[in-house]
Parts: sequence; C-alpha cells; structure tokens
Amino acid sequence: MSKFHINRMETTVDFESKMFSPYLPDEAQVNPGVYGAELAFWLSRQLAQRGVRTSYAVPEDWGWFIEYGTDDDDEYWLCCANTDGALDKWRCYLEPKRKGLFGRSKAPAQAAQPLMRALLDVLTEEDGISNVIWE
Repeated sequence: MSKFHINRMETTVDFESKMFSPYLPDEAQVNPGVYGAELAFWLSRQLAQRGVRTSYAVPEDWGWFIEYGTDDDDEYWLCCANTDGALDKWRCYLEPKRKGLFGRSKAPAQAAQPLMRALLDVLTEEDGISNVIWE
C-alpha cells in the first residue's frame, strides 16, 4: 500500500471487501448493477468517528458520494462505487468541485488531505478490507 506524497496526493483507491454488498435487489438500486450505498454510509460514519465531517450518502447514476467541505469553502465529493459490476470490488475517488466566479477553478486536492488521510486510516484498520491500491 502506498502513502501520500508531499508534492502529489493520491486521490483514488481500489479495494476488495464483501462488507458492502447491497442488501436490496437491483430493482431498488439507482441503476442495476451499480452499488455503493452501503459503502458510502459506512464511510461517513467511520470518518465522523475520526472527526472528519461529511454529508450523508447521495445517489448518482454511477454510484454514491459523500460531500466534504473545508473552512475555506472548498468542496469535494468522495465518490464510492463498485467496479466491473462486482459485489466485492470497490473504488473511492476524490472529486474537487468547481468554485469561484462562474466555477472557473476547482478546489485544490491538497485541501482535502484530512479527508484522504482519514480514509487511508479507515481502510487500513478494517480487517474486512483487502488489496488496497492507491493511485
């Protein structure tokens, strides 16, 4: 498993776990074969226990996300979804949101370091998560 670099922060992580398989059938999902609600809700609780506040999980066509904001009004989505239609392969990635006049610039990824470090800790400490690969 890799660590964060001083000049470059890794913002995407893939891992395996059977902990987040959906318990509702495909008909109840946002899109068939696209999962991540259980993962996103679990992450928001785990991050909160470490003092990192996020929103509740929000659905999208491609999966789920939780919102994170900084004191400088930078906003991010921590996106969560299964990969390759699998029930045990997951990806989380940081999506900086646009800010400023007319949304011309994105929030800097570096400002989300507290979120990403807490995510690293959460994934590392959970026994039910394996094969963690950061990009």
